[in-house]
Formats: sequence, C-alpha cells, structure tokens
Amino acid sequence: MKILASYSKVCSTLKDLSLYRELNNNLKNESILDFTSNNYLSLSTHPKVIQNAQDYGAKFGVGGKSSRLLQTEQSIYLNLEKKIARDKGTQAALLFNSGFQANVSVLEALLDKKTLGAKPLVFFDRANHASLYQGCLLAGAQILRYRHLDMDHLKSLLESYAHLDVPKFIITETVFGMDGDVVDLNLITELSKTHDAFLYVDEAHATGLFGKNGYGLSTDFHDGIHLSMGSFSKALGSSGGYVACAQPLKEYLINKCKGFIYSTAPSPLIIGACEAAWDLIPTLTAERIKIFKTADYLRKCLKELHLKTGNSTSQIIPIIIGDEDKVLSIQKRLKEKGIFISAIRPPTVPPKTARLRMNISNNHNLSHIDTFINELKACL
Repeated sequence: MKILASYSKVCSTLKDLSLYRELNNNLKNESILDFTSNNYLSLSTHPKVIQNAQDYGAKFGVGGKSSRLLQTEQSIYLNLEKKIARDKGTQAALLFNSGFQANVSVLEALLDKKTLGAKPLVFFDRANHASLYQGCLLAGAQILRYRHLDMDHLKSLLESYAHLDVPKFIITETVFGMDGDVVDLNLITELSKTHDAFLYVDEAHATGLFGKNGYGLSTDFHDGIHLSMGSFSKALGSSGGYVACAQPLKEYLINKCKGFIYSTAPSPLIIGACEAAWDLIPTLTAERIKIFKTADYLRKCLKELHLKTGNSTSQIIPIIIGDEDKVLSIQKRLKEKGIFISAIRPPTVPPKTARLRMNISNNHNLSHIDTFINELKACL
C-alpha cells in the first residue's frame, strides 16, 4: 500500500540521519545503573503510595468509568484538587490524565481567539517542552520565541509589541527538562506584571523537588503566576497532571478544555497513588538534599573531564556532545556495561547540541557516580 510505504520511508530516513527512535527491549534487572528515570524520589515503589492506590482501587474500582462531567462520585478528585490548591497557594486546581494532555488542552483553551476577542501573542522560551508548543499551535496563536532563559531578549520582544492591544502570554518551564537549568521567576514575574501578560509555568520537573515544602518554585510567586502546571509522573512516581489557578480559570477550563471534557476520568488507583505521594512530599527534605549533593558531585566530575553541562543546577544534567553518532555510540557502550542513560538528539534539542542526559534520583550515591565516570572515560 502506497500510504504505508510513505511511513516506512520516513523511518528509513530517520535511521540514515541517526535520529531513529526505538524502545529498549533487552533490559535485565540485575546490575543496572539507571540514569534515565524521572522517578526522582523513588515514590513509585513507596509502600504508602502503593497501599493507598490499592485502597482506592478496592473502594472505588479500577477504572475512571466516564468523563468527570458525567460522574456522580467526585470526592476523590475534588479532595486531591483542594490539597494541590492549598499547597500551591492558589484558589483552585484541576486534574488531568497526563502532563502532556494538560499542557496541550489547557493552552488550546486559554489561547482561544474567540474567547479573547483577538489572536493572542505568545512569548515562548525556545527550550520549552513539545507539549507547550503543540498547545499553542492548536490554538493558532502567534508564537514569538525568545532565546532560552534570556530575560533581556524577552523584555525586548515585549517592548517591541507593547503597542499592540492584544492578549499577551508568557510561557516557560521552571526547571527545564532537557537542560536542567532554572528560570529566574523574580525577573519573569516582573516582566509579566509590567506588560500585563498572562504567565503560564510548567513545573513538571520542579514538582516534588523545588520550592516551599517541595511543591514547586511557583509556590513563592503565586501572586505573579496566573497558572502553573505540574506532573505526577516524575518526582511523585505515579501518573497524571494538574493545573493550579484561580477559581474562575478552573470554571472556564471545565467548560472549554476538550482534554478534560472528553476524557475518561483518571483511574481511582492513580488518584490514590497521587494523593499519597503528594502528602509525602513535605517529609522528603533529606532525600532532596541528597539528590542535589549527588548532582553537584556529578557536575564537578564532568567539569574535570572538560565536558559541557550547560547551566544545569538541578537534578537534570546534560552532557552536551554535539555529534549524534557519538552520542549514540557512547550510550550503546555504556548500556553494554549495565549503565543506562538517555540519548537526546535534534529536533528535541537544537542542532549540534545532541547530548547524554543524566537524571539523578535519591537512589544514586557518590559511588554510583564514580562508577559512571570511570566507564564514561573509556567511551570518550
């Protein structure tokens, strides 16, 4: 069939360019040192998280059954949303089945030109996650990309378009998933206020590790941030996403956000796990300290090897190699030694910045880093 041949041709081209993706299918659980996981606090296997998931499943069933708009049982969802709003310092919160779904569907709804009365301008960090970009595309918004974390460039763009009387939005991650660097929320909230721009932040990699009690960087800036999105699938070890915002925004999203309206509600099993993990976050200060100490040690070791780690200051550390083939070769050789590390290539990252990406969790210690560094030396 001609159509199927077109898809096969694309895959062949990607293979030729060293950009082909495939699933790991030969994993063995023994002697593995895994730096690919986003399960930073190891909550996916925490006994309280597992027990609460089982309790919710036994009481409420396994499936979400229908859209929340069609359900009579809302207590398990509303209770978690109230906790999120309380701890994020917002009036309300709304749950989604995934962080990707939240970003795509929430932005499509927020940027709707019929609602706003004009096509909005979106000031967009170049390193933002694909889900944020996809949401803007679906809405048909005009996207103005500023250089990654360059607040002077953002300021210049905002000033250049200040004369236009149209809705303006600023969209950024707080902890960037590919670079491990952190936005300056003091500066960006001031720019948002000065230019009357709606500020949307993605806290997927900050939730659980940063901010007051570990609930994200936006908790200290709730007066200057209009909506923050977070994920349960990373540091909280489960699945799903949420947005924290003002009550009128929640009401609008319930009525206009297709990803919420037309999706089956999250499984009660997942809600049970998410709630237990959320409750545990403030108690994990020691684990957070350990993660950041281990990450600092790894950055020090990599610097001694004259390897580039960008401006990483978080649990995410890129080793920027540049050449895609070399990145894949190093990844393969490390895998043969039982060390698993992500290989990130364009278009996920800019051209000539292909990298290995390290995710540090509380399961890692300094001896693990030494083992990795010794094996990495042999691959360079």
